[in-house]
Amino acid sequence: MSFNGFIRKIYDYVINLSANKHALVWLFVISFVESSFFPIPPDIMLIPMILAAPERAWKIAGVCTIASVIGAYLGYVIGFFFFALIAEPLLQFYGYLEKFNEFKNLYSEYGAWIVFGAGITPFPYKIITIASGVVHLNLVVFTIASVIARGLRFFFIAWLLKVYGEKMRLFIEKNLGWLSILFLLLLIGGFLLIKLF
Repeated sequence: MSFNGFIRKIYDYVINLSANKHALVWLFVISFVESSFFPIPPDIMLIPMILAAPERAWKIAGVCTIASVIGAYLGYVIGFFFFALIAEPLLQFYGYLEKFNEFKNLYSEYGAWIVFGAGITPFPYKIITIASGVVHLNLVVFTIASVIARGLRFFFIAWLLKVYGEKMRLFIEKNLGWLSILFLLLLIGGFLLIKLF
C-alpha cells in the first residue's frame, strides 16, 4: 500500500469515527492526553469531526479546548513533582542539563509568552506544560495563557472549517499526502527546536 493510500485509510477511518456517537468523548480523551504525554495532536480528530458536522463546530472546538487545558494541568504536575525522578536524569544523560538551566531562566522571564506561543502552533504542547511545572510558573498565568492559546487555535480551525467547509474538505482530500508530510515535518521540527534550544 502506498503512503497516500495509508493516509487515506486513516483519514476515512477518522471521518467515520467523527460521526460516531462517542466521537466527542474520544476527542476529549485525545485532547487531554496530548497536553501532557501523548504525541499526536487533537487536530487529527478535530478537523474531520467539524468537516462531518459543521453545525457542531463551536461545541467540538469547545470540548477540544477544555480537555486540552485540563490535560495541561497534568503536564504541569508531571514537571512540578516528577522532574527529579524522570526528566533530570534524562537531561543529564544526554548532556542537556546545563542548557535546560539556561532555558529555565528565560522561562521565568517569558513564561506566559512561551506557553501562549506553543499553545497556538504545532510545537509539542506537552513539552511546555511539563516545563511550566518544572519552573513553577505561576498557575494563574499558566491557566490564562493556556485557555487563550488553545481556545484561539481550536476555535480558529473551527471557524475556517465552518466558513470554507466543503472547499476545505476538497482541499484536504486532494492534498492529503502532502499535508500529512507537512504536519509530520512541523511536528519533527518542534522536537528539533527543543533539542537545539
